[in-house]
Amino acid sequence: MEEKIVFCKGGGCTAKLGAGVLSRVLSRLPRGPEDPSLLVGYDSRDDAAVYRISDDTAVVQTLDFFPPMVDDPYTFGQIAAANALSDIYAMGGEVKTALNIVCFPEKWDLNILGEILRGGSEKVIEAGGTLAGGHSIAGDGVLYGLSVMGTVRPQRVLVNNRGEPGDRLILTKKLGVGILCTANRVGEASPEGMAEAVASMTTLNKYAAEIAAGYDVHACTDVTGFGLIGHLREMLDGKRSAVVYWRQVPVISEAKRHADEFLLTAAGQRNRNFAGESVRFEGVPFAMEEILFDPQTSGGLLLAVSPEQAGALEEELRAAGLPAAVIGELTERSEPEVTVK
Repeated sequence: MEEKIVFCKGGGCTAKLGAGVLSRVLSRLPRGPEDPSLLVGYDSRDDAAVYRISDDTAVVQTLDFFPPMVDDPYTFGQIAAANALSDIYAMGGEVKTALNIVCFPEKWDLNILGEILRGGSEKVIEAGGTLAGGHSIAGDGVLYGLSVMGTVRPQRVLVNNRGEPGDRLILTKKLGVGILCTANRVGEASPEGMAEAVASMTTLNKYAAEIAAGYDVHACTDVTGFGLIGHLREMLDGKRSAVVYWRQVPVISEAKRHADEFLLTAAGQRNRNFAGESVRFEGVPFAMEEILFDPQTSGGLLLAVSPEQAGALEEELRAAGLPAAVIGELTERSEPEVTVK
């Protein structure tokens, strides 16, 4: 009988370590001498590292891998690759090369591995990059992802914490894929709901990034394992606050029903616990609260753009077929850090 990918306890970006745990570990790491060519490093809590190699070129470097969240190996490969490639786009970069990262049980059918790698390879090609090799190990479960290298002009690097008061927040994909995958794991998600989630997760952020490059974007991040609230708080960086208008947030509609049925992820609850007193909800339904904390796999870009250009950017993104929406705005620092109303 043919082997199937076995669900792990947390597939996709739900498998991420919690933000609180990561912060404690990273704060204890020794720091070497400061390198002025390192424009963005891990201490900034940004999406990828950026290293200047000349006056007009910087390298963007990232990696991402995780367990499967869908049954089909080919689809899993596409999702994992799209998720890893996303960090390059979140920094304003262009994908150049990628390396496979694979853990796979030796006793399983190698055709499954081939389908995972085929899905990943096709997404790298779609991104305009070259798959240049990789590394594999044998293990008890499946893990797959990419190490990706891109380039960007040093003057055009997009970081996640330079938003300005008054900037509008634009989200380029719908939320709710973590909850949908949880519901699917226990046989509750509809085929239509999962199809919508998969279509979102396999869509490259390349297209949104190319459109955004023509606008006055002050900050950018991609929404993944820490959920919208978690990644928004990284964008605020203790210097700004934000208002989110929950009715304007694009959501996979079926996710609301599953959230009301408490088909939630442990990672989503970790995200909620970490946010603590930093978020105030005003008249927000329970399901929507959970969706805002829901870990996203291959989620959309969250852009902070000047208020004068936000409407035009939203319109162009939507004209390209993306479910983008202005969902809030940045404000001067106040308490609480994030208000959802």
